[in-house]
Amino acid sequence: MGTVVVTDEQIREAVPMADAVAAVRQAFADLAAGAFEIPVRAALGGGAFLSMPVHHRPSGTAAVKTLSLNFDRTPAITGTVVWSDVSRTGGLAADAGALTALRTGAASGVATDLLADPGASRLALIGAGGQAADQVRAVHAVRPLSRLTVTARTPARAEALVASLRAELPGVESATAPDPAAAVAGADVVCCATNTAEPLFAAADLPERVHVNAIGSYRPGMRELPDDLLAAATVVVDDEEAVLEESGEILHALGSGAIDRGDLVELGTALDGGLPERAPRTVFKSVGVAVQDWALARLLAERFLP
Repeated sequence: MGTVVVTDEQIREAVPMADAVAAVRQAFADLAAGAFEIPVRAALGGGAFLSMPVHHRPSGTAAVKTLSLNFDRTPAITGTVVWSDVSRTGGLAADAGALTALRTGAASGVATDLLADPGASRLALIGAGGQAADQVRAVHAVRPLSRLTVTARTPARAEALVASLRAELPGVESATAPDPAAAVAGADVVCCATNTAEPLFAAADLPERVHVNAIGSYRPGMRELPDDLLAAATVVVDDEEAVLEESGEILHALGSGAIDRGDLVELGTALDGGLPERAPRTVFKSVGVAVQDWALARLLAERFLP
């Protein structure tokens, strides 16, 4: 048996967001239990090229994602995820762009389900690039939305995203905002999906109770969140080793003394009951972990491999 190639359209048809959230939730639980062999990803060319391998010991399966990133092109992410099973002679390959957007959204869904208030329904989205739509879909999967507000550096892109999502979100009030401060006012959940080098808003711009997902920055020179937000919030990260290597927000806040390493809780640990008393504001900081790619690649393998 050779390698089965799965297209973007097949990925979307085969893996609804609710299934993606469930698979990624289990993967983070397995990560906390020590089921994965997972090195920190290799970043080459200043982060323009990434390679992310992972091995799931109990199942004898592995996934490797290789991709390139260029935010001046569309799509910004191109590459391949390859899934292998030690017991099979063939494997599966999937487009990295579609799978990355889906699994990144799913992680925000897991964190939002864990950390956001049960009645949260108003989402502010900052950014309108390739990751943005799946952030909305994931939050909506765990906290049905009543309102969506989108802002982006290019207003036309925010307007186009809102228009494209309206058919998926019947009954949800949707609009654009002129800037991040206006977008987050009154939000229950905020999703940041940008490649900015400076914080998108001040902590004072946020409501007193809010959950924030920050998934856009993935290198030390990028930073979406201000130190004073992290200092006062419950901070959950996808993987401590990864964020200490790659997250500009976390590294800056540690360097300024706003937080210390003891303030960071890994998502898998939090899912297993290891979350301290919740502050009124919560933050999920993700730089992306290969177990997310493995989780969705495994779903695809179950659907497409004999």
